[in-house]
Amino acid sequence: MTDTPHRTEPVPWRSGPIIRWLLDEGRLTDNVDETVEQLGQRMLSAGAPLWRLRLSMRTLHPLIAAFSSVWEREAGDTERIETPHGLEGRSGYIGSPLEIIGRTGQAFRKRLSATLTSADHTVLHELKARGATDYFGLPLLYSSGTTASLVFTTDAAGGFSDHDIACFTEIASVVAPIAEVFSTRRIALAVAEAYLGPRTGRRVLEGQITRGDVETINAAILVSDIRDWSGLSNRLPAEEALALANRYFEIVARAVEGHGGEILKLIGDGVLAIFPADEGSMSAEAACRSALSAARQALQTADTHSKASSLRFGTGLHFGEVLYGNIGSTTRIDFTVLGQAVNIASRIEGLCSPLGEPILFSEAFAERLAEPSAVVADEVLKGHEGTFRVFTVSPSA
Repeated sequence: MTDTPHRTEPVPWRSGPIIRWLLDEGRLTDNVDETVEQLGQRMLSAGAPLWRLRLSMRTLHPLIAAFSSVWEREAGDTERIETPHGLEGRSGYIGSPLEIIGRTGQAFRKRLSATLTSADHTVLHELKARGATDYFGLPLLYSSGTTASLVFTTDAAGGFSDHDIACFTEIASVVAPIAEVFSTRRIALAVAEAYLGPRTGRRVLEGQITRGDVETINAAILVSDIRDWSGLSNRLPAEEALALANRYFEIVARAVEGHGGEILKLIGDGVLAIFPADEGSMSAEAACRSALSAARQALQTADTHSKASSLRFGTGLHFGEVLYGNIGSTTRIDFTVLGQAVNIASRIEGLCSPLGEPILFSEAFAERLAEPSAVVADEVLKGHEGTFRVFTVSPSA
């Protein structure tokens, strides 16, 4: 009997080492984009016929409804795609594989090497046009009941094998809790930044949450509020008054944040913002310059938008030392700024209407400006001894 030569079959790639990496190291990366990138590279190195990997997650954010981390073999690194609110009503989402996965909670498979019809979503046609031959997406179930999606795409001639699909399913079951942690962390940061501001929100998430955890900083303080808000809210329908307030807050927020400041409080119809000095490259002079630029930009934006023609507001500016941190009761904490400097800025803002100036600032603020300023009045500020010289920008500036 003649021995038959032994045929060596290619050894299928294994998901085990990738899963161990996810549990040991992958979950410890700095962000989800890095995890997706390394996961794609490791699967490719293991022999998986992978061309594209996409992790998509819904989020809680004032501007963003969902985001995706997309890795492609040729690109190497990961692309972040952010989708604004209104996602559910867009043709690019309705009927898409991601919409089907999210709605049904089931896996979605489409062999792109086969003929596609008009019934197949545009995204599948686009991937096929780029050379993709197979598409497989899986839901990632979170403990809250919500889902994310993990999508594998290949350009291999034969598409995915049953072995590939089984390995993808095993990997997805491990990615799910890791993705949930990243999603929860992202939501926490988004909520903290939305309600507290970027600088303060990050401090809170880093653990600065104890009552009395306060530091002394120097800052330019900006206080602003809408002129005749009581009259406007009485004359306008509630919806129009709310729209006017939101427009004002948006104008001021863009100006403040665009010049390196941070809004700490929206108080009724007013804004409290700070421009910290002595932090990085922001000197006292730079902080005051930025605060004044923000005040000017906000006024110019309101003046140049016809829809905001009824919007008038005053802005008071001061530079000084403030207490920055946590105050409150044992159960309710507020992260804010306190001190005489904040009170002075507020009192100066209150002079804008009677003095007929949209921007006023203190002598301490004027001394740190490189441009000329003009004295408007010497005023007694409630709660403070003596008179305060109040300035505005010089007409020639």
